[in-house]
Amino acid sequence: MNKLSVIRFGLFLLLSFVGLTVNAQDNVIDEVVWVVGDEAILKSDVENERLNAQYEGRRFDGDPYCVIPEELAVQKLFLHQAEIDSIEVSEQEVIQKVEQQTAWLIDQIGSKEKMEEYYNKTSTQIREMLRENIRNGLIVQQMQRELVGDIKLTPAEVRNYFKNLPSDSIPSIPTQVEVQIIVREPKIKEEEIERVKKKLRDFTEQIYKGESSFSVLAMYYSEDPGSARRGGEYGFTGRGELTPEFANVIFNMTDPKKISKVFETEYGYHIAQLIEKRGDRVSYRHILMKPKVDEQEIEEALNKLDTLANDIRKGKVTFDEAATWVSQDKDTKNNHGLLANPQTGTSRFEMQHLAGLVSQEVAKVVEGMQIGEISKPFTMINSKGKEVCAIVKLKNRIDAHKATITEDYQRLKSMVTAKRSEEKIQEWIVEKQKNTYVRINPNWRKCDFKYPGWIKE
Repeated sequence: MNKLSVIRFGLFLLLSFVGLTVNAQDNVIDEVVWVVGDEAILKSDVENERLNAQYEGRRFDGDPYCVIPEELAVQKLFLHQAEIDSIEVSEQEVIQKVEQQTAWLIDQIGSKEKMEEYYNKTSTQIREMLRENIRNGLIVQQMQRELVGDIKLTPAEVRNYFKNLPSDSIPSIPTQVEVQIIVREPKIKEEEIERVKKKLRDFTEQIYKGESSFSVLAMYYSEDPGSARRGGEYGFTGRGELTPEFANVIFNMTDPKKISKVFETEYGYHIAQLIEKRGDRVSYRHILMKPKVDEQEIEEALNKLDTLANDIRKGKVTFDEAATWVSQDKDTKNNHGLLANPQTGTSRFEMQHLAGLVSQEVAKVVEGMQIGEISKPFTMINSKGKEVCAIVKLKNRIDAHKATITEDYQRLKSMVTAKRSEEKIQEWIVEKQKNTYVRINPNWRKCDFKYPGWIKE
């Protein structure tokens, strides 16, 4: 322990005996509720975590004023070990997650001002709070990965684990489906594209003339729901997080007073404004507008898909071939139209997740289909927010069932791996408790802790 740590530790010890400390930022009296090693956990730390959890809808398994400080204490153990082991995380990753979390909070709460009111802090103070929390969280995750290592399991170990599970502990697997899709994008008339471009050029003119601001126009007219309510603003973003077309425009901008020319991406047409550059990351705002599809063009695309579906049913062409040759969905056409689950990396979707991960329209169509059946054509909103036409084929359905080693080996293997990882982590925490100084404010001791070794008296 270095000299500064010894002094800080002594100060925290002294303050913890009276249960008070001074929050330098707010100049108000705070309370030391735990001391772990040479680190204090303040009542304000617990309150901040409780507010975050409350807004995220998290429910605690017990009293939050018992659960939260213990979670923070465990975090201190990991952070201390990470310091010993020189575990570090990328500052770029921290900044990226801070901006994402800030944007999410503003989006959920409604505005930057409401966020500041909710936390009783300025947006700068909130970002600093998030910065520390996110950095610590990433370090803890990395430390846990180091502690757990690479767990190797043999099929025999997975079978033995499954064999010894009580029957009421065998997991139930919900109904799963495998779905193929063919997508056609209705043509958009040139006059509609020109209407949208003209509207965006008009916005640019209004901004330059001082008749309106970019933020106000974005709030009223942008069709990007994720940023419109924030005046079109996005936090700091790396080039790889943007479509190539968007990145080429925004990363070539240098003057925050300038507005880009109208440009196109797979989402629609945009104008953009640079806010700030920091190294290889940019903060910007934009307005997105999407040309409207004419009903006649939609009808024509649906008719073409209807003809194609009939040809598939008659055996003139297979669904796999048609998806490869005809589909305009670049994410699936090279895989015979087979949808991939982004969460599992497989082609299986639980029915309850299909709507959220693909689209509600696909889920509704698939629900009543038989294996091998080709759907009627329908319209849907794709992942880019565009209205498209589609047909789907139900390739396979696995009905809800109790897990079996033959059908669900990978899922059971993941369960065993997770259990082994958790056991390793818990064993480490118990050992670390034994060699770490811990003091808990008497008013905060009446808890049924997950790890009872905190109180050594």
